[in-house]
Amino acid sequence: MALPLSTSPWKNFGVFKYILYGPLVAKAISTSSTTSWCLHILIISAIRIEIHQLWFMFSNMHFLTRRRRIIKQGVDFKQIDREWDWDDFILFQALLAFMAYYTFPSLVDLPLWDLKGCLFALLLHMVVSEPLYYCMHRLLHTDHLFKHYHSLHHSSPVPQPFTAASATPLEHLMLFVVIGIPILGATFVGSGSVALIYGYVSVFDFMRCMGHSNVEVLPHALFEALPFLRYLIYTPTYHSLHHTEEDSNFCLFMPLYDALGKTLNKKTWELHMQITKVGDERIPDFVFLVHVVDVISSIHSPFAFRSYASMPYTPRLILLPAWPLACLIMLLMWAYSKPFLISFYYLRSKLIQTWIVPRHGFQYFLPFASEGINKQIEQAILRADKMGVKVLSLAALNKNESLNGGGTLFTKDHPDLRVRVVHGNTLTAAVILNEIPKEVKEVFLTGATSKLGRAIALYLCRRKVRVLMLTMSAERLQKIKMEAPPECQQYLVQVTKYQAAQNCKTWIVGKWITPREQSWAPPGTHFHQFVVPPIFGFRRDCTYGKLAAMRLPEDVQGLGSCEYTLERGVVHACHAGGLVHFLEGLYTPRSGCDRRGPDRSSLGSGA
Repeated sequence: MALPLSTSPWKNFGVFKYILYGPLVAKAISTSSTTSWCLHILIISAIRIEIHQLWFMFSNMHFLTRRRRIIKQGVDFKQIDREWDWDDFILFQALLAFMAYYTFPSLVDLPLWDLKGCLFALLLHMVVSEPLYYCMHRLLHTDHLFKHYHSLHHSSPVPQPFTAASATPLEHLMLFVVIGIPILGATFVGSGSVALIYGYVSVFDFMRCMGHSNVEVLPHALFEALPFLRYLIYTPTYHSLHHTEEDSNFCLFMPLYDALGKTLNKKTWELHMQITKVGDERIPDFVFLVHVVDVISSIHSPFAFRSYASMPYTPRLILLPAWPLACLIMLLMWAYSKPFLISFYYLRSKLIQTWIVPRHGFQYFLPFASEGINKQIEQAILRADKMGVKVLSLAALNKNESLNGGGTLFTKDHPDLRVRVVHGNTLTAAVILNEIPKEVKEVFLTGATSKLGRAIALYLCRRKVRVLMLTMSAERLQKIKMEAPPECQQYLVQVTKYQAAQNCKTWIVGKWITPREQSWAPPGTHFHQFVVPPIFGFRRDCTYGKLAAMRLPEDVQGLGSCEYTLERGVVHACHAGGLVHFLEGLYTPRSGCDRRGPDRSSLGSGA
C-alpha cells in the first residue's frame, strides 16, 4: 500500500485530470473583475508550464548546447514515460493556492507593485526558505523517505527541466511551503503585491529548470571575477552533481548552505570550469542525414514537444494553432540555415547522430530549389568528413535520383572523401520484397524507374513475377530490361495509366498517389510503400503497409524519439542500411582502396 502523498491522487485520470481546473475556471468566469485571484492562478499556471517548456526546448536543441551538456547520455523512453505527468505539480499547487486564497483574506486586494515587499521577500527567501529547503532535502535523502518519496525524482538518469517537476505530492507540498513563506511574509507586513507573486513564482521555476537543464549556461569567468557569487547562486553543473553523487549539493539555489553544512561537492568548480572552458564534443561514429517532411510534422521534432516526439507521428488538431509559427520557422530556415544536429543515441558505445537538412519535402520538388538543397547536403557531408565521421547515410529525398543521383554527385565532386556516403536502398528494397507473399504472381509498381523501383523490379522478374511498371519513359524501362536475364525480361511490362492495375491486388508505391489514383485498386489490395511522405490510407477495403523499417537492437541507449510514423525503437531501412555499413566497417578489414577514399560500392548497393 502506497504511503500518504507518495503518489498523485489523479495518477490514473489521464487527460481528464485537467477537469480539476474547472472550479478555478468557473470562478474566474463568474467574477467580472480582472483582478480575480482565480484568474491570476490560472495565468500563473500557464506561465509555469511555458517556463518548463521553453527551458526543455533550449536544453534539447543539441545544435546549440552539445558542447555544454553535462551528462552526455541521451534521454530514453523510460525516463520520458516516467516524467509524462510532470505538470501534475502545477495542478496540485494551483489547488493549494486556491485554498490559500480563501484562508488568507489579505491576499484578495493587493497592489500591483511594491518594491519594499519584493526586497523583504528576497530576504525571507535567503534566510528562511533556503535553509528550510536544505534541511528538508537532506531529510528526504534518509533511507526511509528516499525510498518512498524522493527516489522518484532521482530515478531519471539525465536531469531535464521536466525532471524538476517529477516528484511526489509530499515534495510538491514542501516546495509550496518554501514558495509561500516569502509571499505570505511580505503580505503580512503590508508589502505584498501582484507583481511579487508573479515574479517570485516565475523566478523560482526558472531557477529550478535551469538547475535541471543538463546544460551549463553560467560562464566560469563570472565566478572568477566575483568569487562570492559561487555561494549565492548554483549552476546546472552544481545540481547535476547532486543527481550523480547523491550525498552532496543539497541546496535550493544558494550553495552557501552546502558550505555551512559541509555537503559541498569538492569537484563542483573544477567540473564547471572544464565544461564551460573546454566544451568537449564527442565525434559521432555514424550520421543519418534527414530532412523535414512537411510543416506540421516539424512540430514532431524532439526539442519541440517531447511527449509528442516520443510517439509515432500522427497529425493532431490540437497542434493546428502552432502551424503559423511552424511556417515562419520554415521560411527563416529557407532564408538562412545549415544542416544541424537534431537527436542522438548510443549503440554498443558508438555515438549515432541524426542531422537534418533544413528543407521541407515540397521544396525538393521545386526546380529552382535543387541547387540549394544539394549545397546543404554537400555541406553536411564535408562537415562529417572533416570531423572524422565514419559513415553518413542519406535519407528519403536527400538521395533522390533526380536530385543528386542517389548521392553519387557528391562522391564524384569530392573523390578524396574519407566518410562513406551511403543510401541504404538495397536494405529498403529487401524489406519490401520480404513482405511480398511468395504466391503473388503480379504486382503494380509506381516510381518504377527510380533506383529502388529498379532494384525491386529486377528481383521480382527473376522470381517470374509480372511487374506492371508505371512509367512514361519507354527508354528508361528498356535500360532496366536489359539488366534482367533474357528469359526474365518478358515479366517487366510498361503501363502508363493506373487503370492498368485495376485487377492487381499488390501495389508497390514508390511515387505519391492521390486517393483518386488509389481508387483504381481492386478491393483487398495491399499497398506496400517506399514513398515519403506515406500515402493516405483512405480505402477501408484495402490494407496499407508502413514504410520499410527495421527494429534497433535491445541494447540501444538514450533513444527517446520516434522516427516519423514508426514505432519506438524502429528506424527507416535507409537508416538501418547505413548502420549495417558502419558495423560492417568495424568488423571487416578495409582494403587499401577503402583507406584512400570512400567505399564506392556502398553507393551502388546501399546496404
